Amino acid sequence: MEINALAREALINAGGTIETTFTPGKYSMELCSVAYDLQWRFDRQALPADLVARGMAVEDPTAPHGLNLTIKDYPFANDGLILWDAIKLWVGDYITHYYPNPRLVQSDQELQAWWTEIRTVGHADKKDEPWWPVLQTRDDLIDIIATIVWVTSGHHAAVNFGQYAYKGILERREFINFSRQPG
Repeated sequence: MEINALAREALINAGGTIETTFTPGKYSMELCSVAYDLQWRFDRQALPADLVARGMAVEDPTAPHGLNLTIKDYPFANDGLILWDAIKLWVGDYITHYYPNPRLVQSDQELQAWWTEIRTVGHADKKDEPWWPVLQTRDDLIDIIATIVWVTSGHHAAVNFGQYAYKGILERREFINFSRQPG
């Protein structure tokens, strides 16, 4: 995707925006890589799994969204779960339309190759981890696609879009003020 190519070219590259503006400097991406290695798991990227893993919710099939939040007034969870449910419903309808017979998921060679590539090429360093979801049923596919949609939409927006109000003005960029100023 074009946006990913631009990010690799100017944002996360050696000497790029992150390394030249964040306090850790040239170590910024290295620190991110270490955090990824220690913490990232696909099975914890869906919002409900993320909330449970961080102790922000406990599973409760009788509660709305199947979770009981440990902090009731938590906008990321409250609003995010509404969006998560909408994503899951839409993805479920879409997948069910194209895979009316659940067995078709297992026999779709292109789909299976795509999921194998994500695990073994996209995350080659984690390809043998036991937590990767299997892709055998329509429900498996719905969970996988809903997770990807969530991460690339609601989660990305919640994590990144709120930064402009705090970092859009030079004086508010405390990380850049730690380096020598021009002039």
